[in-house]
Amino acid sequence: MNITLEQAEKIIAVAKAKSTEIDTKMNIAIVDAGANLVAFGRMNGAWLGSLDISIKKAKTARYFDMPTGIIGTLSQPGEPLFNIEHSNGGLITFPGGVPIKNAAGEIIGAIGVSGSSVENDHTVAEAGSLAI
Repeated sequence: MNITLEQAEKIIAVAKAKSTEIDTKMNIAIVDAGANLVAFGRMNGAWLGSLDISIKKAKTARYFDMPTGIIGTLSQPGEPLFNIEHSNGGLITFPGGVPIKNAAGEIIGAIGVSGSSVENDHTVAEAGSLAI
């Protein structure tokens, strides 16, 4: 299974609503099961520097099928994934990337969000990931 454009657009809409609710401006990226960009939204006034970060968060979450914050914990010195952020052309290993599952629990893509604190990024990404 793969995420559809319609699903990706719905996820972005839900993520944007959550971002507005918590008073932030976000870059929101959706990738499919192959980690290819399907949809992207940059809220008015969102940081330009977070554009690339949001896409890399989405790809990282899909590459390893787990939230990027968990990868961050596992990639600290002395942990099993130390230095993994240097693989795959560069990964983002702090919160804001979350896999997206269909109703059957299969991973069909991922969302990456960047533009605020990592806690806010994760909150918005998680809200988006649950939209379908």
